[in-house]
Amino acid sequence: MKIAVAGSVGNDHLMTFSGKFTDSLVAESLSKVSLSFLVDSLDIRRGGCAANISFGMAALGLNPILIAAVGKDWADYDAWLSRHGVNTSQVLISKDLYTATFMVTTDDDLNQIASFFPGAMSQARDIELAPIIENVGRFDLLVISPDDPEAMLRHSQTCRQMQIPFAADPSQQLARMSGDEIRLLIDGATYLFLNEYELALALQKTGWSDEELFSHVKTRVITLGSSGAKIEEHGKETITVGCPLERDRLDPTGIGDNFRSGFLAGLSAGLDHETCAQLGSLLATYCLETKGTQEYRFTESEFLDRFELTYGENARSRIVGKVRPHLVG
Repeated sequence: MKIAVAGSVGNDHLMTFSGKFTDSLVAESLSKVSLSFLVDSLDIRRGGCAANISFGMAALGLNPILIAAVGKDWADYDAWLSRHGVNTSQVLISKDLYTATFMVTTDDDLNQIASFFPGAMSQARDIELAPIIENVGRFDLLVISPDDPEAMLRHSQTCRQMQIPFAADPSQQLARMSGDEIRLLIDGATYLFLNEYELALALQKTGWSDEELFSHVKTRVITLGSSGAKIEEHGKETITVGCPLERDRLDPTGIGDNFRSGFLAGLSAGLDHETCAQLGSLLATYCLETKGTQEYRFTESEFLDRFELTYGENARSRIVGKVRPHLVG
C-alpha cells in the first residue's frame, strides 16, 4: 500500500513549566489574559505533523512519501528522515525561507500552550499532486495532516477529482479554518482523524450535528487521550481500544501524530481497525515516554513483547510478519 503524507515539517522548541497553567488563570479576567511563564527547560527537536507521522510509519517498516514545503535549512533533517526510511524526494525546498518553528510549553498536568510560525510551510500551497504522482506513482491513500490551509483544501479537492482515497487530519488547523473550509476539507474522506476536543470544535464551526459530520466520511477515528481511541464505521459497532501502561510521562507533543503512524502502518499491512488502533496506541505511548516526537527507541522483539503484554498473544500473532518494527536511532 503506497501512502503519502502531506503536511508540516518543523523544528520543535519544547519547554516545561513546573506548575499548572490553570493556577494562573483568573476566571473573571479571561478576556484580558496577559501571562508569562518562567520555564525550567528548553529542548529543540525535529518535528512537524507530516514528518512525525512519516517517521513513525518508517519505524514500523513502511516507506511513506513525504509531501511538504521545507526551508533552506532542510539538509540535516532530510538526511535524518531518509536514513530512517522516509521518501523525501518530493518535498518543495524554499530558496528564501527557513523551515517552520513550533514553540510549546507543557505544564505538570501535560497541558500545553503553543505557537506555530509557518515559515517555508506557507509555500505548500504551491505544491501540485499530479506531478508528484507522475514521479512516484498513484497513492493508495493520501494523509492530509496540518499544513498551510490552502494546501490542505487543494489536496482534498484533487483527491476527490482524481478519486484518490484520503485521510483528513485537520488537527491544529481547526482553530484557523472556517466552518466552510472544514466542511470542504473532510467531505468524502475515507478516514477522519480527530481528538475529542477537535471533534467538538469541528461540530461548532461547521454547524453540523455529530451524525451529519459522520455522514460525510467513511470511517472516523477519535483519540481519547489516556483512554485510548474509538473507531466508528458506518454499519458496524464502534471499536474502542485502550492504551498501554506508560513507563513515564515526559512530553505529550506528537503523540497524536504517532498514533496515526501506527494506525496507518496497520492499514498498509491489511490489518483490521482494532489492530490498527492498537498499533497506534503503542507507538503514541512510546512517544509520550520520550522528550521529542521522533526520539523513541525499540527493537522488533521489544515492540512485539510490549504489544503482547498490553493486547494479548492473539493480538501479537496478528501483526507478526505484517509490520516490521525496527531499531531507530
